[in-house]
Amino acid sequence: MVKKALIFTLVISFLDAKTGVYEKNCLPCHEDMAVKIDKFFYRYLLKYSSEMEVKNAMTKYLKNPKAENSILVDGLINRFGVKKKTTLSDTELQEALDTYWLKYQVFNKLK
Repeated sequence: MVKKALIFTLVISFLDAKTGVYEKNCLPCHEDMAVKIDKFFYRYLLKYSSEMEVKNAMTKYLKNPKAENSILVDGLINRFGVKKKTTLSDTELQEALDTYWLKYQVFNKLK
C-alpha cells in the first residue's frame, strides 16, 4: 500500500511539473506571437543583467503593464499592444518567473 501511494505521488508530481504555472499561463499566449518568449527573456537580461533585477522588472510589469515599463520597442507595442494585468497570485507569479529563468538563463551554459 505504501508503494502504491509513493508511486501515485511521484506520478502526480511528474505530471504537475509538466503542467506548471508557467506552462499553463505563460506559454499559450506567447505561442502565436511573432516575438517568441525566449526573446523577451533576452531583452530583459540585456537591460537588467541579474536574476533578481530581471524578476523584479518582470513582476512590476506583469502586475501593472504599461508601455513605459515594457521592454518592447514602440513598433511592437503598437502592433501587439500592452498585455493585460496578470491574474496570478504572487506565489504563482514567482513560480512562473522561476521556471522562466531556469529555462532560458544563459549563465553556466556558455562554453
